[in-house]
Amino acid sequence: MGTAQVCLIGAVLLLGLVSVPAPGVPGTLLCWAAVLWWAASEHTSLTWGVLAGATGLLAVAQVVVWLLPPRRIRESGVTWRTMLIAGGVAIAAFCVLPVLGAILGFTGAIYVREFDRLGGGHRTAWAATRRAMRAVGGSVLVELLACLIVAGTWAGAVLAG
Repeated sequence: MGTAQVCLIGAVLLLGLVSVPAPGVPGTLLCWAAVLWWAASEHTSLTWGVLAGATGLLAVAQVVVWLLPPRRIRESGVTWRTMLIAGGVAIAAFCVLPVLGAILGFTGAIYVREFDRLGGGHRTAWAATRRAMRAVGGSVLVELLACLIVAGTWAGAVLAG
């Protein structure tokens, strides 16, 4: 497999990661499809193992998302733009501090955006952050973490083999 094809697969994975917080965009499916493309092109036991692990992890993540109580973001008062920014910060924070960085980055970005938007101080921003996390933050965070783990595993497997 050439460098160009690996870069395209990485771009599809990145598009999937960025699409997870966006409403109506199948970010998880894009991440899985990128790993499938890679596994179908390479044909090694490592690639098929990564695909099997990604399939299992993303399936479990979808079940967890479906089990979480359905809530609406409009009821919480938080904008989708805030969620998209929080998703981007979580991706960057995951690269700095795997897993824990994504959680802290996602929640911290929501807090900072709400602090700026509401201008009411710490208590108001923290209350808005908690509302946002209850509304959609949990499901977005579960899905984003699963996709980040898949992308990290893919990157590690590409570098290793």
